[in-house]
Amino acid sequence: MTKRLESKYKIDRRLGANIWGRPKSPINKRDYRPGQHGQRRTKLSDYGTQLHAKQKLRGYYGNIGERQFRRYYQEAMRRKGNNSETLLQLLERRLDAVVYRMKFVATVFAARQIVNHGHILVNGKKVNIASYQVKEGDTIEVRGKAKQFATVLAAAELAERDVPDYMSVDHKEMKGTFVRIPQMTDIPYPVQMEPNLVIEFYSR
Repeated sequence: MTKRLESKYKIDRRLGANIWGRPKSPINKRDYRPGQHGQRRTKLSDYGTQLHAKQKLRGYYGNIGERQFRRYYQEAMRRKGNNSETLLQLLERRLDAVVYRMKFVATVFAARQIVNHGHILVNGKKVNIASYQVKEGDTIEVRGKAKQFATVLAAAELAERDVPDYMSVDHKEMKGTFVRIPQMTDIPYPVQMEPNLVIEFYSR
């Protein structure tokens, strides 16, 4: 199981953005980085801007490991079409991202945990790999007793975000379908993501 060594809200403060759009994020009150010199405003270089864009996108999907994130970039570059859009599509097709989008859990970190613990079925079969690539038409379901977890029941009622239209979900059954692969403009990021800068960062 992937071990996260830092608070998710520290990611917000370090990046200077409420990347999940959560009302509890400390960045809503302190819009500067943590630490003694956090309030200093410095102009980023081109490299720094690209690095910031990469860290923001990585952080949004649960602080994916650098090696794995680079593999997504390499896969996006191998495919035809818009590389920036393909990168986002690969990230959106991660099973933990789909579980998060379907509002079966409150955070992407909780999504990774519930997948790793074997509480998610894909097309009726248990899948415990958070990076599993979901395909169009796949059915995602919370398994057995996990449907009664308090955290799962509460997540469906969250008003802070909606299920995107490239998925359909029945929260009574805790079951949904990944209808189609989204276009870049379909993905409901609370903050602006700049995948083109991520491509530039790795292309250096």
